[in-house]
Amino acid sequence: MPKVPDLTRCFQSLIATPTISALEDEQDQSNRPLIELLHNWLTDLGFQCQIQSVFNSRGKQNLLASIVPLGHSRGGLLLSGHTDTVPCDESRWSSDPFQLTEKEGRWYGLGTCDMKGFFALIIAALQQLPLEKLSQPLYILASADEETTMNGAKAFVAETHIKPEYAIIGEPTGLRPVYMHKGHLAKGIRITGRSGHSSDPAKGLNAIEVMNLAITQLLKLREHLKANYNESVFSVPYPTLNLGHIHGGDAANRICGCCELHLDIRPIPGIPLEDLELLLRQYLSPVQDEYPGTLDIFSLYPGSEAFHGRCDTPWVAEVTQLSGHQPEVVNYATEAPYFRHLGCQTLVLGPGSIEQAHQPDEYLDTAYIKPTISLLKELIYNACMK
Repeated sequence: MPKVPDLTRCFQSLIATPTISALEDEQDQSNRPLIELLHNWLTDLGFQCQIQSVFNSRGKQNLLASIVPLGHSRGGLLLSGHTDTVPCDESRWSSDPFQLTEKEGRWYGLGTCDMKGFFALIIAALQQLPLEKLSQPLYILASADEETTMNGAKAFVAETHIKPEYAIIGEPTGLRPVYMHKGHLAKGIRITGRSGHSSDPAKGLNAIEVMNLAITQLLKLREHLKANYNESVFSVPYPTLNLGHIHGGDAANRICGCCELHLDIRPIPGIPLEDLELLLRQYLSPVQDEYPGTLDIFSLYPGSEAFHGRCDTPWVAEVTQLSGHQPEVVNYATEAPYFRHLGCQTLVLGPGSIEQAHQPDEYLDTAYIKPTISLLKELIYNACMK
């Protein structure tokens, strides 16, 4: 029996290995067991594997697997994916999220689509290729903490010396090549007032009322972003600002002493996160001026820059022909912006639909399996063997 399992067993093993990323200590899990699985399989397939500890990640790890033909240290292809998943509420699932379940042409399990399944499909493609005939480097990257801080991708590009010519990030795009996407900035606004008895409002400062002024300013910022920034290729062509969570106060007869709001902004390419932060502070400055010392702006988790690759290169034309789909743009964020530091042409392309990601009963339609394996083989052959 071969050491490297077949496709179904690869899927089963990956899904059965929990790797939840969360900002809260009690939910966050190590990805080391999954890194070790991939390390063993890829080593058996002839790759040289390096494990990298990721800073500020509660002991998470990246894995880089490489086959670099003698005298060809530059060029070739990097296939990349993240090893972590979002948390899940098992009570909302129809089956065990940590057990691969097949039903009506779908493989259910946490990470089948986003995106452990991509690694199983890479392994299946590699098993069908004569890897001894590689003439250009082939790299497989398994990163940590994409779902929270993206510290895995940040650590990788900060320390690696590889120079691939092309990169594919296997997020679920329906096997459509994605060359551009929005970024993400998640912020918290905390108003600290003075609590007191509701019968004498003058003796307190109601944090909810001050937050109301802050929200008015945030809605003005939202209109400013919509009016002044536009990228027509997106289905939502402007930066969005969403007020996602608010909490304040503890009783109807008590002046609210603290109110907190969580929001996110999705910038289009061309708006650095630092500029967004400055705009946010600028629009909230009237509230800070009127009520000094009451308003605090803080990060919920590190932001992610927007990504803008080219769609007019010969390689993109080649991927377009192989996939049968024109290059597209999407509104969600990935690790792609960090790969520009490697100097490679980067596309986001993988099996499954983003509509299944981060959802109960996450699944990968099995109709994607054969086309994905075939496409991966073609990409590897064209980038590393021709």
